[in-house]
Amino acid sequence: MDALKQGSDALFILLGGIMVLAMHAGFAFLELGTVRKKNQVNALVKILVDFSVSTVVYFVVGYGVAYGTSFFVGAEVLAAKNGYELVKFFFLLTFAAAIPAIISGGIAERARFYPQLLATAVIVGFVYPFFEGIVWNQHFGVQAWIKALTGSEFHDFAGSIVVHAVGGWLALPAVILLGARSNRYRKDGGISAHPPSSIPFLALGAWILTVGWFGFNVMSAQTIDKISGLVAVNSLMAMVGGTLVALALGKNDPGFVHNGPLAGLVAVCAGSDLMHPLGALVTGGIAGAVFVLMFTLTQNRWKIDDVLGVWPLHGLCGAWGGIAAGIFGSKALGGLGGVHLGAQLIGTVMGVGWALLAGFAVYGLIKATMGLRLSQEEEYEGADLSIHRIGATPDREVNW
Repeated sequence: MDALKQGSDALFILLGGIMVLAMHAGFAFLELGTVRKKNQVNALVKILVDFSVSTVVYFVVGYGVAYGTSFFVGAEVLAAKNGYELVKFFFLLTFAAAIPAIISGGIAERARFYPQLLATAVIVGFVYPFFEGIVWNQHFGVQAWIKALTGSEFHDFAGSIVVHAVGGWLALPAVILLGARSNRYRKDGGISAHPPSSIPFLALGAWILTVGWFGFNVMSAQTIDKISGLVAVNSLMAMVGGTLVALALGKNDPGFVHNGPLAGLVAVCAGSDLMHPLGALVTGGIAGAVFVLMFTLTQNRWKIDDVLGVWPLHGLCGAWGGIAAGIFGSKALGGLGGVHLGAQLIGTVMGVGWALLAGFAVYGLIKATMGLRLSQEEEYEGADLSIHRIGATPDREVNW
C-alpha cells in the first residue's frame, strides 16, 4: 500500500508540474499577442530561456535556500519514494520560474536580453526562495512569530503572495528604472497607443494560463490524500468573477476580458483551500476591478509603462488575494476558518516590502553596471531584429 501511495503522490505532483510548465506557454503567447509585431520573437525566446536559466539555478542553489535540500547525492538517493523529492522540485521550480515570466511582460519591448537573464538568475537563486522558505518552510521563525501575535500563521496555499505579489512587485522597480518605451508619452502630453499585435494570440495565452492554473492551485496540495475539490471550484468561480467584472468595467475591451480570469485566479491562490465558492467569486470579481482600474491609472495617469500590466495583475491582485484569504476564509463568511486577517496583512506587507527592496537592488545594480535598456536605434528596430536577427514572419525573398 505504501508503494502505491508513493507512486500516486509522485504521479500527482508530476502532473501538476507539467500543467504549470504548460502555463509558461501561456505567458509566452500572452506577451506575444500584447507586444508590437517587431517584438514577438523576443517574447517567445525570453520565456523559454528564462525558464531554462531558472531550472539550473533553482536546482543548484534556489531549492536549497528554500528547503535546505541538496541534490548533490547519488541517483539512488534521489530515486527514493519513486523519485517524489525530484518531482516535487520540478513542481516548485515551475512556480519559481513564473517570477521572471511575470517580470518579462512588464519590461517588454525595450529591455536588453542578457542583463535580464542575470536578473533571473539572482531572483530565482536567492530573492524568491528566501521568501518562499519563510512562508512555506518555517525559516527564521517568522511564521511562529506571526502565530504568536495573531493566533494563526500567514496562509498562502498556492502563492498569491509568494509567487504573484512578489513577481509583480519585483517587476515595478524594473519598469520604473527602465523608463517608458520611446515616444509612448509625448512632450505635448499625448499618449501614443500601442495596441496588441494579435488578439487571438493574447487570448490563446490567457486560455493556456487559465487551464494550467488548475494544476497550479489544486496540485499545491502536493500529495494525493490532501487533494480538494473545493480548491478546483473556488479557482473556477474566481476565474469567472474576474472575467465578468473585467468585461463590464473594461467596456468589452478584449485585452481586459482575457486578463480578467487571470486577475481572479491570481487573487484566489492564497485562500482557494479555505473559501466558500461564493467568497471566491467575490474575490475574483474584486480582482478583475482592481486590474482594469489600476492598469488604466498606471498607464494613463501615472505614466508607468508596464506593457502587460503585470504590477496591477500580479502585484496588486496578488496582494488583494493575501488579504482576501483572511476575509473570505473566515467561518463568519462561509469559509473553513483557521486564518486571521491580521496574519494575512502582516504576510502580505512582508512579501511586498521584500520584493520592492530586492527589485530596486537587483535592477538598480544591473542598470548602474551593465545597463538595462536597448539603445534607441535597437528599440526602434525592434528586439526581434536587434537581438535575434529575424522577425516573427520574415519576408521570403525570391530571386528570379
